[in-house]
Amino acid sequence: MQIQTYGHDIEVTPALREYVETKFERLGRHVERPFEVRVQLGLDKPNHKAEANLTLAGKALHADASAVDMYAAIDLLADKLDRLLIKHHKKQTDHHRGASAARDGSFG
Repeated sequence: MQIQTYGHDIEVTPALREYVETKFERLGRHVERPFEVRVQLGLDKPNHKAEANLTLAGKALHADASAVDMYAAIDLLADKLDRLLIKHHKKQTDHHRGASAARDGSFG
């Protein structure tokens, strides 16, 4: 997993960059393949805003969050991306495998 963090009209400090990386580590448990996350941190007065674009093989996911401070916005963003990845993973899984007579060979 590659995480690119950049700021929009704010400076991304090493502490913010490290916080983003630690919060987004849990996203890797949902996906086996390597993927890329681009995180944009900014100020949308009076709130702080965090946006992310997650690129999987052939699929792009987007989420954004805003909160009173930047750390809370990053927390909300990580939770949203976690839910998006779970939803994406469930769509990719065939839940009916073996349930059909044509699939398990007993047809006919």
